[in-house]
Amino acid sequence: MSRTTRWRRAAMAATAALVAPLAFVAVATVGASSAAAHGSVTDPPTRNYGCLERWGDDHLNPEMAEADPMCWGAWQAEPAAMWNWNGLYHEGINHRHEELIPDGQLCSGGQTEGGRYDYLDTPGGWYATGVDHQFTLTLTDGANHGADYLRIYVSKPSFDPTTERLGWDDLDLLQVTDSYPTTSPYQAEVDLTGYDGRAVLYTVWQASHADQPYYLCSDINIGGGDIVGDGPADGEDPGDGEDAGDGEDPGDGEDPGDGEDPGDGEDPGDGTGGDCTAEVTITNAWSGGYQADVTVTAGDAAIDGWDVVVGGATISQAWNGTVSGSTVSNVGWNGALASGASTSFGFLGDGDPSGISTECSAA
Repeated sequence: MSRTTRWRRAAMAATAALVAPLAFVAVATVGASSAAAHGSVTDPPTRNYGCLERWGDDHLNPEMAEADPMCWGAWQAEPAAMWNWNGLYHEGINHRHEELIPDGQLCSGGQTEGGRYDYLDTPGGWYATGVDHQFTLTLTDGANHGADYLRIYVSKPSFDPTTERLGWDDLDLLQVTDSYPTTSPYQAEVDLTGYDGRAVLYTVWQASHADQPYYLCSDINIGGGDIVGDGPADGEDPGDGEDAGDGEDPGDGEDPGDGEDPGDGEDPGDGTGGDCTAEVTITNAWSGGYQADVTVTAGDAAIDGWDVVVGGATISQAWNGTVSGSTVSNVGWNGALASGASTSFGFLGDGDPSGISTECSAA
């Protein structure tokens, strides 16, 4: 069975009474159909269920930005992804999962539900639940629809979920279960012998009542305890937790027009200065604003901290960095970099992203 910290156990107790009424509220307010609320993997928890589990009754707490920044990003991008933790399905697939769910969109079910779950594809230091090499996976189905099967995968040792979006080639198929009757929960014994450390456990749940597969990403730490970012999760107070690795946009990173990513891959600047470099990439753009990621890389020598001046940018919000005007500096956990090592931060900018530049200097 998975090993959890006191923080997660306390959060589970606090949210157990919360989940049932939230499922009703989410369906009523978001306008989903009566079949929208079903279930998800709850142990080890999926990305959005874990964010609900830990922060559902305190999701406006700004301490989340430091303690659990990937969840902060998820809540800021689309709170309905957490309230509708049990609705991440994509109809019309007809068992052609690898054919119809694109690489890089596995955790959002192919950007299903109009992009509601898109942020879940974002790489970064998601809170990873510690599990033993043999443990029991639990999928909770409030609608009791049963399952034709569960397809259970784990990411390959070469895959880094803190920097990469999940693709089918990044996964090893562990098992395909038999069918389950219409009595929740559905459980499967998982054997991860030969795997260690941070990984993504990926579950495809094929519901029995319709052509309705669910695509579920659970971050795990195999053979260890709960971690967030590069450090252990604080068992006492979410506000004192470690910052979660390579985090992404805590704002609304999707284009409200069509959900596409018109700026993906654009690289308007590559700055140098001191003993580090900074490369900025526009990951999304819309009328009047944009989202950017900046990769900071140490030079030939290790550095203890960094400052990046983003020229031509009006920064309205940033994550994994501290903002002062147009300068973004490291936070406590990501300042020290070995020679050639990298970290990243992200920001939201106002106006047009064309012409922005970066200059990095070691602090």
